[in-house]
Amino acid sequence: MALAHGSRRVAGRLFAHDRRLGARWVAGADEAGRGCLAGPLVAASVCLDLHSLTPAGRRALGDLDDSKRLAPAVRERLARAIWVIAEQVVVAVADAATIDRDGLHRTNLRILSDVLAGLDPVPQACLVDGFALTPGALAHRAIVGGDGRSAAIAAASVIAKVTRDRVMSGPIADTYPEYGFDVHMGYATARHRRAIVTHGPSAVHRRSFASASYTEFAQRQAAAGTSASVRRAAYGRASLG
Repeated sequence: MALAHGSRRVAGRLFAHDRRLGARWVAGADEAGRGCLAGPLVAASVCLDLHSLTPAGRRALGDLDDSKRLAPAVRERLARAIWVIAEQVVVAVADAATIDRDGLHRTNLRILSDVLAGLDPVPQACLVDGFALTPGALAHRAIVGGDGRSAAIAAASVIAKVTRDRVMSGPIADTYPEYGFDVHMGYATARHRRAIVTHGPSAVHRRSFASASYTEFAQRQAAAGTSASVRRAAYGRASLG
């Protein structure tokens, strides 16, 4: 459930987790858009200076939580605060064609590695939500459910989600208004699936994903082609007669 406001008790718990690491600079990395049928996959890393966080900064981040639990307006407000308060923010984007070519999981691991590699100087502690990254990635600790446990990961989840939503509700929605991307952000809602059945997948749809809506559209196209062929054959016979 998306909350109109976060919980300062939750934010306090998230920051307490990161402080227990004993590091001044803690970075978190997370992604948004894994489960979508369309649009990019976005990863972000956020480095927080826990020693320099002012009372005003703590208040500005007081609603921090897993981005999925926050209402859009709260995420937007937090994202603006994070960009100001964080020591570093790095964002990476992979489009649908890249996901289709390389696979979702491999693409996800790569861009999470990229946003950590973009941190300079390297933080004392790096945390990643869920996944241990491939060899060669910056030294890190994978935390299952990290966006609900770590302040740095939660901040990264907010940046990734807000960045992706802005792209989906702006340029992509403007280019493909028939799909309603500004409402569902590319997730497989009933409205989105109906639009795919009607209009077919667009250039921003992930063709490698298994979706019944893709299959239904293809079946309708095949049936329409067969009907057209039958009509042409009947017309040809009538003309000859």
